[in-house]
Amino acid sequence: MEDLPALAALFDAYRVFYGQPSDLARASAFLRQRLEQGDSHLLLVPDGQGGALGFVQLYPSFTSVGTARIEILNDLFVVPAARGGGVARALLQRAVADARGRGAVKLMLSTAVDNIPAQALYESEGWVRDPGFVEYARRL
Repeated sequence: MEDLPALAALFDAYRVFYGQPSDLARASAFLRQRLEQGDSHLLLVPDGQGGALGFVQLYPSFTSVGTARIEILNDLFVVPAARGGGVARALLQRAVADARGRGAVKLMLSTAVDNIPAQALYESEGWVRDPGFVEYARRL
């Protein structure tokens, strides 16, 4: 919770990156609720000056077929000035260790079809594109 201000600033920038209007209060309230309810795990790389260079957010889930715990890597963001410096790679590696420590047997993520740099990073870290499933979504 002590990292909430730094996380909220990053989360707000992340949402702006995906076309949402900046709303620091909303970002902070959303993250505070996730932390208080324990329904996500947040990891960050501090910048040494009270802020952060990047974060990742993991959501717990389950695989019914595999009858095991999995986690969804839903959010990964690195500030533009720190991109290409290994922050995202470090966050991915920490996410794997963190999820494994909670007993997860698999991590899952989705990324934009045109996000080629992210796809290259994921594949270099051992992530494999799922050839057997097509992802759908429906707004409610």
